[in-house]
Amino acid sequence: MKIENNQLLPQYLKFKNEYLKKVEEVLDSGWYVLGNEVKCFEEEFAEYNQSKYCVGVASGLDALILAFEALHLNPGDEVIAPANTYIASIMGFTRNGLVPKFVEPDQYYNLDPSKIAAAIGPKTKAICVVHLYGQIANMPEIMKIARKYNLKVIEDCAQSHGASINGKKCGTWGDVGCFSFYPTKNLGGFGDGGAIITDNKDIAEEVRMMRNYGSKKTYYFEKVGYNSRLDELQAGLLRVKLKHLDELTAERKKDALRYLTEIKNPKIKLPKMQFGELGHVFHLFVIEVEDRDKFMRYCENHEIGLKIHYPQPPHLSEAYRDLGYKNGDFPITEMMADHIVSIPLYNGINLSQMKYIIECLNNY
Repeated sequence: MKIENNQLLPQYLKFKNEYLKKVEEVLDSGWYVLGNEVKCFEEEFAEYNQSKYCVGVASGLDALILAFEALHLNPGDEVIAPANTYIASIMGFTRNGLVPKFVEPDQYYNLDPSKIAAAIGPKTKAICVVHLYGQIANMPEIMKIARKYNLKVIEDCAQSHGASINGKKCGTWGDVGCFSFYPTKNLGGFGDGGAIITDNKDIAEEVRMMRNYGSKKTYYFEKVGYNSRLDELQAGLLRVKLKHLDELTAERKKDALRYLTEIKNPKIKLPKMQFGELGHVFHLFVIEVEDRDKFMRYCENHEIGLKIHYPQPPHLSEAYRDLGYKNGDFPITEMMADHIVSIPLYNGINLSQMKYIIECLNNY
């Protein structure tokens, strides 16, 4: 039985008629950029997250870049950031001339609040929180620290749409929440797309202006901006999927809980949930194994598709070589990078496929 690590087609087919109807509506409207679909999606996504404002942009990275720009920090200011993350989280603020101060993860793969204070210095102005793999970070503790040290908080919610603590969703704890709608995301579109949410009117208005060349009024420009607009077609398709997001999330959780209860192999370390089922939307199901190469060969022989999220921490990447970090600077992060692997989990994976994966992993 051959099983891919991820499949997008089953979810599309489930709502195919709705998607095709929406495509036809958008095309027939004759309006394809910054029209009614974007406006309605922004309103609906803000309501879903119980946030005052939402601004659609072209990608998750653009959401981060524009959000940090709207904070008006100064080049050289420092941002507390998780060492264990996808590199886009870091690019989002280094593009604004800001400097990362990396902090090791906790046992849930997210930013460890107990290690933040030691990384704060006189130039520290913000915290970039990443809700990795679908699990919301410990926002109550992180916000206590942010308030104590008067730090801005940007949440990277690219992998965690809908994850919450006590009913408060990710992206609504700090100053701005940044989302990606890349097709593989839980709320994924059919191309690139992103958005920010915030309760701060000034931030929302600035991002709205900057996404459109720095213009509030057509052909009049207040700042040097970007071309970073969520297009009408993607917004319309995202509106369709948003209606079904809680249903799709429930499916993912059900499958993830099957893995958690039925994979029983001391050689495989399973992920932990910090805030119960509502705190994790299982964008990925990440395990740890001691000899990853051996495990991956075993799974390859059994035709189980695996991926590594992520094999190289940002501080060891060529992109950030100039920061001067080396192997051993963040041992917890580096250990995770050497041992983590993602097993198949996607909307539409069937019971027989899951049973096969569980059986193979238990026999490893």
